[in-house]
Amino acid sequence: MLRPTLAVAFALLCVTTRAQNPESSLAGEVQGRTYISPTGAFKVTIPVLPELGGSVTDTPNVVTFQDEFNTHVSIAAFAQDATQHWEMTTRGLKDYLIYFFTNFVLSDFKQAFKGTQIESAKFVPGLYDGSLITSILLPGGSMFADKAPRFSEDSPPPVAKRGNLLFVKNGHIFVLSVELAEKVLEGTAYKKTVAEEDEILRQRLTDVAGKIQFTRPPATTPALTPPPGIAAPKK
Repeated sequence: MLRPTLAVAFALLCVTTRAQNPESSLAGEVQGRTYISPTGAFKVTIPVLPELGGSVTDTPNVVTFQDEFNTHVSIAAFAQDATQHWEMTTRGLKDYLIYFFTNFVLSDFKQAFKGTQIESAKFVPGLYDGSLITSILLPGGSMFADKAPRFSEDSPPPVAKRGNLLFVKNGHIFVLSVELAEKVLEGTAYKKTVAEEDEILRQRLTDVAGKIQFTRPPATTPALTPPPGIAAPKK
């Protein structure tokens, strides 16, 4: 089932990626400056440096890269099962990505961080044949909270902002997530507008996506039939 996998991935990685795990504990593989996913769905140039405290942690479906300064990037890749293929076919790509983000990604963040809310969302037809870019606010959800300026011990935890990029490639749905670390780290000196923040996150997400190498699609694609109990959504 897809749902439990996503819930575990997003809820647990948010609190465990600070750990410095040896490469031997990875589900995937590191070759030089390249991370290779355990499913073989993709490989990507590692966006953090060991010299700057960079770490790589993963599960069979999600890898997270973080350093000690301002980088926190997650890449999730889930093979679409029959239900997800049917949802995409009946809804169309744009509505499917919105459905997937709302019911899986955003829902998981809401469970992990009370007060989570979506700030913006945009469908980009020309990116990977159709992608969804969103930004969300996560009270207490920053991976850099221990480095954030605090005016008193009673000060509320900082509100993190994450950008997310969703698209479908080679029978997998990819979810890339990047934290806007400076929003937390710079405190009162931070003056970016929402539009400026969204543009920074868009650039960072597309930069990460541009470093990914995807596996080739299979030679043949099996015919789509609705799974038992699944009906096309009403218009």
